[in-house]
Amino acid sequence: MTLPADEHLTRQTIEGFYRAIEQKSVALLRQVVTPDWEYIPEPVGAAAGPDQMVQFFENIAKAIPDMKVTILDVLVHGDRVGVRAEISGTQTGTLLGIAASSKHIRFAIHSFHQMRGNLIAKTWHLEDWLSVFRQLGALPQTLERS
Repeated sequence: MTLPADEHLTRQTIEGFYRAIEQKSVALLRQVVTPDWEYIPEPVGAAAGPDQMVQFFENIAKAIPDMKVTILDVLVHGDRVGVRAEISGTQTGTLLGIAASSKHIRFAIHSFHQMRGNLIAKTWHLEDWLSVFRQLGALPQTLERS
């Protein structure tokens, strides 16, 4: 187990990660993750590394252009970091196949990160999509039953 050099630097890296998500910036993401960074569950057909987020960032920029990420808790334990955060914004574009609604949404995200030095090497991530679907009053067509 490789321990981060300093908990303060680890927290700065974590804040940078969520700033990259909020700004939908692969350039910022490259500054805080390793070149072989793993994101689990990974986007379909994606190779390891920050570039796997290019399509996701493009999609979310259209769906929730005013997206804000609020970090609620950061827990550092050795080379592992747990984060509880909240995403909020207005759905002004298609989101997971659901047409734009102009509704403001808010949902929880939970992540665990494994550090390698002062960079994130692996991220396990979970979003509360059920809450989003309830707020939008719709399910993606792929989930609807005929």
